[in-house]
Amino acid sequence: MALEMREACEKCSKQLTPTDEAYICTYECTFCPECSSTTNYVCPNCGGELVKRPRSK
Repeated sequence: MALEMREACEKCSKQLTPTDEAYICTYECTFCPECSSTTNYVCPNCGGELVKRPRSK
């Protein structure tokens, strides 16, 4: 099962390429590093932990 590599931060709409640093929760909500930091790495949608998204090749 592959991750859905979303192309924008869900909070600020910053564009994210598959190789950009981004953070996701278990539901694959996606956030840029800046927005993840401001939420203390807690997903504002579900309350789950935000962890670094793997980068694709």
